Amino acid sequence: MVLWATAVVTVALVAAGIAVLMSLRVNLTEQAQSEANDTARRIALGVATWRGGDARLTLPEGAREGIPVQVTDEDGRLLAVGAGLESVSGTGVTAVRVPRTAASPTAPAPSPSPSVSPAQAPNTATQLGTGTADDHGGRGRDRNRGSDDSGSGSHGPDDRSTDDDHGADDHGSVGSPAPRANDPAIGTIGDTVLEGSGHAVVYGRGAPYRFATVKATDLGGRTVLVHAGASLAARESAVRSAAVAMLAGLPLVLLVVGGVTWLVTRRALAPVEGIRREMAAITASEDLSRRVPEPASHDEVARLARTTNETLTALEAAVDRQRRFVADASHELRSPIASLRTQLEVGSAHPQLLDVPGAVKDTERLQHLAADLLLLARLDAGERPGQGRVDLGELVREELERRPADRAPVSFRTDGVPQVAGSRGQLARVIGNLLDNAQRHSRAGVVVRVTARGDRVVLTVADDGSGVPASERERIFERFVRLDDARARDDGGAGLGLAIARDVARRHGGTLTVGEAPSGGALFELRLPVAAVPSPAHTAPEHSRES
Repeated sequence: MVLWATAVVTVALVAAGIAVLMSLRVNLTEQAQSEANDTARRIALGVATWRGGDARLTLPEGAREGIPVQVTDEDGRLLAVGAGLESVSGTGVTAVRVPRTAASPTAPAPSPSPSVSPAQAPNTATQLGTGTADDHGGRGRDRNRGSDDSGSGSHGPDDRSTDDDHGADDHGSVGSPAPRANDPAIGTIGDTVLEGSGHAVVYGRGAPYRFATVKATDLGGRTVLVHAGASLAARESAVRSAAVAMLAGLPLVLLVVGGVTWLVTRRALAPVEGIRREMAAITASEDLSRRVPEPASHDEVARLARTTNETLTALEAAVDRQRRFVADASHELRSPIASLRTQLEVGSAHPQLLDVPGAVKDTERLQHLAADLLLLARLDAGERPGQGRVDLGELVREELERRPADRAPVSFRTDGVPQVAGSRGQLARVIGNLLDNAQRHSRAGVVVRVTARGDRVVLTVADDGSGVPASERERIFERFVRLDDARARDDGGAGLGLAIARDVARRHGGTLTVGEAPSGGALFELRLPVAAVPSPAHTAPEHSRES
């Protein structure tokens, strides 16, 4: 898990670092381009005041030393270069090598910048317009400036002239050339700035540059191109420094992230490990009374611990109930078996003393107890009742017909209720157990009613006995529970009848409860859902009954 978390953080940091470096590179490139644009426009404003023909072009004061500056005509002939510029590419005059002469030393003085004869520059540049960018590797930017911008940078031609006797021979014809349609007006500069990238060597040091090209028309009517660059060395240095810093800090960041992730994960999973250890100890010791530790937090781990303890509690209760069931069953079986053995032993020694009716009664009791235990085992195993249709009123009548006449009388009434779905045999066992319990406790008689209430069929069995205390009305449905401890065992039964009746009722989607009858005795109420009416094609024959 720690390795996965560290890998995810590594990918995220690398992606973020690349994004930061790219953003930094773009921002510094835009700053350099803005600087080149400003320099080109300043120089172009100064060039626009030059009167060509009788004087050599001199770059204005805006052309500082160390900045690659070129001035060419529209045919690509080089007119002037900045101080210290040795070679340049990317301005439209491709890979121009500027010769070092007396007028252009390696470290020139701040006197007027030297000019280069048109014959010395290769005529390889492509003509540029004020609104397009052909081969300058850049894009045109409309600065939306009018004649006020050019006028603010103009000054007298005598301020930029020199006494050099090179005149018309250096620049071609003395007359003003014919203006072109896209050239700026005389004494102004163009509105479009062409941008591009290139490389220049200034004072022997080469570096990448961003270049800007601006058109300017001097006072003599000649249109020239002013190329100015801004170094990208700061950009490269900043990006390189940032990349080195990120690479140097990445291992430390990953180490910290991995350590923190390991500590947090270990701390978060420590309660889970405690739960696992305790569960392993419970499994080894088979002591279901132990519980796993519950963290004080209110997170998922704490809820897991509480649910685990609830499961252990339910499991402990189930095991205890099973143990009690086995113990009670053994006790209930031991008594009739011991009694039957005694009778048989006495009969074997003294045949005239053999109590045959008592032996038969003990045998019947064993038979009933074995049948009850077998039914409980089947119910605990999850046996599902059948889906036959049963008439409870008819079932009660059949059960009453089988009962001996010497027991408490039973009054029965039914209102012709709908049928219920389920096992006929199991429901007959429920009715028999309820009648046995009522006749055992009744003084004068038992009242049985079968009615319909909404979507339920209700069977009530009421007696006029002593009733069931409110505090014991749930306990009597537990297995092997008998409230009449003083009663003789032969009369009291084994305490399984009501437990079986409630389990069967629940398996059929119903309920079995006990309350107080109008006569003061116990009132047992069985509620079962009405059977769904089947379609004619799937109606089952009613004569088939489950035994």
